[in-house]
Amino acid sequence: MTDTQANAGTFRATRPGIGTRFLTGAGLIVLVYVALYALYAVQQPKALTSYSIAALLNNTAPLALAAAGQAVIVISRGFDLSVAGVISITNVVLAVWPLDGPGGAAASVLICLAIGALVGTVNGYLVAVLKLQSIAATLATMIICQGIALVILKAPGGWVAEWISYEMTDRIAGVIPVSGLVLGATLLVWFWLRRSAFGISLYAIGADEPSARLSGINTVRVRFLAHVVAGCAYGLAGFMLSAQTATGNPTSGTPLLMLTFAAVALGGTSLSGGRGGVFATMMGAATLTLLQKVLFSSGISSFYTGMFQGVVLILAVVFSSFLTGLGDRK
Repeated sequence: MTDTQANAGTFRATRPGIGTRFLTGAGLIVLVYVALYALYAVQQPKALTSYSIAALLNNTAPLALAAAGQAVIVISRGFDLSVAGVISITNVVLAVWPLDGPGGAAASVLICLAIGALVGTVNGYLVAVLKLQSIAATLATMIICQGIALVILKAPGGWVAEWISYEMTDRIAGVIPVSGLVLGATLLVWFWLRRSAFGISLYAIGADEPSARLSGINTVRVRFLAHVVAGCAYGLAGFMLSAQTATGNPTSGTPLLMLTFAAVALGGTSLSGGRGGVFATMMGAATLTLLQKVLFSSGISSFYTGMFQGVVLILAVVFSSFLTGLGDRK
């Protein structure tokens, strides 16, 4: 066992209840999602078919993946606005330079991950090494990324490779949604990371960075890697969004920016850092996506969708604060 693992383990042992708070947040948001889906099934009897479930997962995947990356940063007590820029760049790159076939799809995934990792590296250097405020640093990279996306594609257009747009939104054996497998694989990676020295240290610096530093954790390295990991998640979100839309838009990531924070808060992740998880955050993203479906099925105009999302964001922050206070009393 390395010194970092030992120190991180010591820090975790001094903070009981993280798992309990995480399970409380995840359990509650799952219950909310089930209740909302039951309402959706009443409105739309075909909502329980494999086709409808796959379509819902396809719509959920981009936001869920983007929110997963955002959760990693929020847990470390930071905020990342570059998510919108990364998604926009990856989307227009896939639309302007389509690579068809399975090999092209594999190359496209690697390109998206590389773009996200590159932006995450820049963010990590600015925030972890140069000690800039995360909001200011990532706002700058978001603006730069949006500018690059507009240079690549000045207006909505282009086309994503057919293999990506068809196969990545399809079902295996007519039952298992491919997008669901992508989300599942992402969760497996997170569960592995969460139990690693990096994951333990991530929660430690989010809860109390000075104490984590004194315990021997390399806070600069952990915060830097957090941004790289988040960038990769954003790149994958851009890939899945491109598969869903089958076209390019230089501002495609903008609508997801605020929703990632809403998903994080709705999943019970504390915006002050140190608490939460990716699974609950993904469920928060799924709930927001399902809410849009329910509103549409209820006949509510799309003009009011933004208003409802704003209300949900406020409720999500209150909900997150409630869970934080609940955990602190344990």
